[in-house]
Amino acid sequence: MVTVPTERGGWWHNYVCPIHGGELIHEGLLEGRFPDGGVSCVHGCRVDSPEVRGAWTVLAHQACARQILILARSSSSVSQNRALAMLLDYNRLYVSLGTDAHEGAQSWMLRGRLFQQALTEAIWAVTVGQAARALAMSKVDGLADLLPLLKGVVDAARSARAILVGEGKFHSNYTAWLNAAGAVCSSAVAQIQHTSADRSWLTDESGVYEHVLASTHLDGWEWEGSTYYHAFVLRAYLLALRHSGYRDMPATVHARISAMASVFATIKTSGGLVPALHDSPYERSDTAAEYAEVQSLVEEFGLTGAPNDAVVRVFPDAGHAVLKGFGIHAIVDFGPHGGPHGHRDKLSLYLYGARTPWQPDPGQVPYGHRAMRAYYASTAAHPTFTVDGKDQAECAGRLISAEPDEITVAVYEAYPGVTATRRVSLRDGCLVDELTVRCDRPSVVTVHLRPDVPLVARAQGNARTTEWIGGQRLHGEHTVRGAPACFLVRPGRAPADDPNRTRVHIDWTSEPTADVTFRSVYRVVGGEL
Repeated sequence: MVTVPTERGGWWHNYVCPIHGGELIHEGLLEGRFPDGGVSCVHGCRVDSPEVRGAWTVLAHQACARQILILARSSSSVSQNRALAMLLDYNRLYVSLGTDAHEGAQSWMLRGRLFQQALTEAIWAVTVGQAARALAMSKVDGLADLLPLLKGVVDAARSARAILVGEGKFHSNYTAWLNAAGAVCSSAVAQIQHTSADRSWLTDESGVYEHVLASTHLDGWEWEGSTYYHAFVLRAYLLALRHSGYRDMPATVHARISAMASVFATIKTSGGLVPALHDSPYERSDTAAEYAEVQSLVEEFGLTGAPNDAVVRVFPDAGHAVLKGFGIHAIVDFGPHGGPHGHRDKLSLYLYGARTPWQPDPGQVPYGHRAMRAYYASTAAHPTFTVDGKDQAECAGRLISAEPDEITVAVYEAYPGVTATRRVSLRDGCLVDELTVRCDRPSVVTVHLRPDVPLVARAQGNARTTEWIGGQRLHGEHTVRGAPACFLVRPGRAPADDPNRTRVHIDWTSEPTADVTFRSVYRVVGGEL
C-alpha cells in the first residue's frame, strides 16, 4: 500500500552517508514514514538526522508521484481511482501549506512550498500534473477537487520563475522545470475544465522557447557542459512540449532541441554508457531512468536522436570532442569551466568501450558531502595533468585543430606560465594520445591514469604497458620524452557512486622540466567478454 508522506520535503542532496560519502540506499519510500533506526548505506551504516530525514522525504514524495502516474495511466478503474485518492491526499496537504515558502530552506535556495527548493517542487509537480491529465483524458469523475492543487502549483511556479528572472538567472536549469511544471499542470487544468491549454508557458518572454535558445549553445549543449544537466533540461523541455503542443514550435527552437538530442546520442557509447561529464552522477538508478525517459521522448518526437557516425565530432561551444573507432569511445574535455557545475579537469581524456568504463569521468557525489565533492571536482580525480601537484585553475581550453581522425586542444590558463597541448588521433587500429606541457620554469608535471576497471601495469624496457581488464580489454603502451618520469601505481578512489571502493591509479610524474611530452597508444584486444 502506497502512503503519501505528510511532511514537507528537505534537500535531497543531503541523502548521503556522512562517513562514506555515497548516496544512501532508497528504502521505505512508499510507506509514508521514515524507516525505524535510520536508512542504510552500502557499507552498513544506519543514518538518521534531520537533514537525512528531510532528504528521504523528498525522495518519498517523488516516488509516490511516480507511482501515482503509473496508476493513472493504467486501464484499470481500480488503479485510476487509487491514483485519484492519492492526488486528493496531495491536494489536502498542499492547500494546507497556504502560500508560505518552506521555512527550513537555506538562505541561498529558491524556496518551494512542499519542498525546500522550488526546483524539487517543480519536478514533483510535473509528475503530479501528468497523472491528473491522464485521469482527465480517461474521464475519471471527481477531478475538479484537484484544481486547488494544480492551480496552486502553477501559481508557485510562476512566482518562483519571476524571482529567477528578477535576479538575472533566467538561463538557470531551474527555469526549465518551472516552465515544465506550469505547462503540464496548466494542461491538466484545461483538460479537467474542458478549456484551451495556457500556451504562454511556451511562448512568453520567459517561456520554454526563449529558455531553449538562452540556455543552450549553438552546438546543442546546455550551457554548463554537464551530461546530467543537459539531459535534465532536455527532459523538461520535452515534457512541457508534450503536454502543451509542439507541432508549431519555431524552427529555431526545433533545430536547437534536435541538436540537444544529437548531443545526447553522440556522447553515449554504442552499449549505452553515458559519460558523467562535469557535475553529473556517475552511476545512479534514478538517473538511468531519467536518461531512458529522455530517449523515449526523443523517439516519440521524432527528433534527430541518432549518433553522428563521424570518427571525430567536435562540440566547439561546450568544448567536448568525441572520437569513436576501433572499439574505443573517447571524449576530450577542453571547453569552458562549466559554471557552478564545472570541474578542474581541462584536457581530460575519457576512455570507454561499448559497455566498459576504462577511464571514465568519475562523476560527483550529492552536494551534502562537501569534502567528497571537493575531491571529485579536483584535478587529481580526473585523467588529465597537474603541475607541481596543484589543482588547475577554473579556466577554459581552446580548440587548436580538428581533422577527420584527430583533435588537438590546448589550455593556457590552468597554471601561470604553463601551456599544455593534447593531440588525440584514431589511426591504424589505435588511439594515440600525446600530451605536451611547456613551463616557463622547471616544474614537476604529472599525468593521471584513472581506471574504473582492474588494471595491470608493467615495465617493458624504457616503456611502460597497461592492461585494462573489463568486458573489453584495452592495451596501453606509454613513453615519455623531454624528461625522466616515474610511473607510480597506487590505490585511489573509485568513481563517485561509491567513493570508498578502491581502484588502481597511476601518477606518471616527470622530474622538474620545462618541456615534456607523454605519449600513450591504446588498442582494444579481443572482443566483448
